[in-house]
Amino acid sequence: MTVQPQPHLPVLPLTSRPQVMTPLDHALTWVLAGQKVALATVVGTWGSSPRPAGSFMAISETGRVEGSVSGGCVETDVITTAQAIMDGAPAEILSYGVSSERAWDVGLACGGKLDVLVEAISSPACPTGTFPLHLLEQACAFLATRKPAVMMRSLDAQHHRLLDTHHRSLHPDALAYAVEECLRHGTCQTVSEENGADWFLQPLTPPPRLLIVGAVHIAQQLAQMALMTGLSPLVIDPRTALATPERFPGFVPGETLITEWPDDALDELGVDGMTAIVTLTHDAKLDDPTLEAALRGPAFYIGALGSRKTQASRMKRLKEAGFSEQDLKRIHGPVGLAIGAVGAEEIALSILAEIVAIRRGAALAERPGW
Repeated sequence: MTVQPQPHLPVLPLTSRPQVMTPLDHALTWVLAGQKVALATVVGTWGSSPRPAGSFMAISETGRVEGSVSGGCVETDVITTAQAIMDGAPAEILSYGVSSERAWDVGLACGGKLDVLVEAISSPACPTGTFPLHLLEQACAFLATRKPAVMMRSLDAQHHRLLDTHHRSLHPDALAYAVEECLRHGTCQTVSEENGADWFLQPLTPPPRLLIVGAVHIAQQLAQMALMTGLSPLVIDPRTALATPERFPGFVPGETLITEWPDDALDELGVDGMTAIVTLTHDAKLDDPTLEAALRGPAFYIGALGSRKTQASRMKRLKEAGFSEQDLKRIHGPVGLAIGAVGAEEIALSILAEIVAIRRGAALAERPGW
């Protein structure tokens, strides 16, 4: 297969990357610090495997580990193998299953099977690595700028590609179709070519993001909880007395703490299918334009704080603005799961629980539309 070289994308400064760093981000940080680094990737699962295909774990020569490839039962074995590969051993696929001696040694007795590809990143510190550094840089740049792509690797770890929407046509029909399917469904695939080459296709989708409109007390709690669950939160509020670094420690003015009008901010940020939006202001001047902008995009979750009376008034105004009943059913309000929440912390918990339930398609999140 012939693929044209792809342009080298610049590495974004750490301050421009998502707040929630992926194992790939950590791997790049360690490589740029001069360390040897290995990547372990789940490339095959069967039965009740603890982690899905595509799960990453980054391992540095200093013993730092980010991410996981199982529930903890095979990590030690993977790390030991990674250290050997960083020292010059060839890349390897480790296979674990209840019938394998190795699986029993490491404790994988859950009934599932797991294949893990372990390879070192090629760098000045590790010239024997098979995973190209420029590919890692590009992958991190795509994730940071929320551009979907598909990472392709031959299972012998000798060939690596990263395809965005502009490079898919460079491949044969079977691979091009598989790439489309990966991006459409967000799932990994293994594809065999006629020449016998096996390719592992892994979608790199934008990290889930939570746009919180209204820098109120609930937002302070929700932003911190979101970080702990892997969401990248941004707080938006033009009221500069509320949207301050003192009230939101760790949030950067102009980047993750935004004081523009919410509808303008949403336009600039670009709402995609991995974005959740919650309005908390109780102010129609802020909430209504936000909800209108949200409904025009593909956000997977839209929530609005307020009583049932407030919600009914809000729905009436949006309907008068031209939105249909089907459009309005996308808005979750009163926001959050009905857990009897009292106080900012519990309300934030109920909101986050509903976002997770919607994202995972859990029945717990189903309720009649307004």
